Amino acid sequence: MTVAHTDGLTAPYALARYRDGDEVRLGLVAGDRIRPLGADDLGAPDLNAFLAAADWARLERLAADAADAAGGWMSLADVVLTAPVEPRQVLQAGANYREHVIQLVAAGLTQDGSRTPDEARAFAADMMDKRAAHGDPYFFIGLPACVVGDDVDLALPAYSAVHDWELELAIVIGAPAFRVSREDALGHVAGYTIVNDITTRDLVFRKDMKEIGTDWYRSKNAPGFLPTGPFLVPAPFVDVDSATVELKLNGETKQNGSTSDLLFGIAALISGASETMPLLPGDLLLTGSPAGNGQHWKRFLQNGDVMTGSITGLGTQTVACVAEQGAS
Repeated sequence: MTVAHTDGLTAPYALARYRDGDEVRLGLVAGDRIRPLGADDLGAPDLNAFLAAADWARLERLAADAADAAGGWMSLADVVLTAPVEPRQVLQAGANYREHVIQLVAAGLTQDGSRTPDEARAFAADMMDKRAAHGDPYFFIGLPACVVGDDVDLALPAYSAVHDWELELAIVIGAPAFRVSREDALGHVAGYTIVNDITTRDLVFRKDMKEIGTDWYRSKNAPGFLPTGPFLVPAPFVDVDSATVELKLNGETKQNGSTSDLLFGIAALISGASETMPLLPGDLLLTGSPAGNGQHWKRFLQNGDVMTGSITGLGTQTVACVAEQGAS
């Protein structure tokens, strides 16, 4: 499959990781070209160490020479990109798009006939506005082992037929963040990337003991359930206040939301997540997903499906779905 990763990538440069034989190398992307980055280029031993200080000026100088045949520059079309990050922790924000949550709450409130659709929507909207003003973000954790690039097909586990998509803007942590204020939180962002948070719907809630509630481990952490990338775009180049989050399934738009609809913005999410555990350089913090997932459309992922996800300024991610083979 030919993947036009740079569609929508507007930054003058970004980071990516690409396959070089059996190894994965870090690269600097400028336009339609990429060059390898070593410790001397980064001024740090590895990607996460670089992100701790995020000295983008070093890379800006290198990117200026992208047109030069020297310096190890290659055509981006000639390499296979994989996940651009190596997080030690993955945190995920739930129920964080206002319109999406209002739809879900209102649908539940109209089932018993006690409220009209307009009354249910007004009640849900008031609830969300109070939550945004006085509440806290809702977090759960994912497994870093689920982070893959879109060079890896999404194998749909055979134990369910209701695997779903949730395209999300993901924060990439820079300087360590522990109990930081909202006012200081953005200083801990290195950049942003795209993550599709795959969810097995019939495993979200426990059936054997409903009092336990949600089971995020089983519903969200199968192999490859966090397709990530293709680029890590420096924070200064991303307008996170009004970015469009769009997912197409086999060319048909299913999600088309805006980060302007976030109940809790980037600063609030970082501050809230860092209250419990230090966030480390390279960690991912997912911001939630807008309306339009498979549960809404009553259409779930199938063998042969292709998901194309894009977020303003971050490029394009294309994930092919295949039936799971040989699981035991």
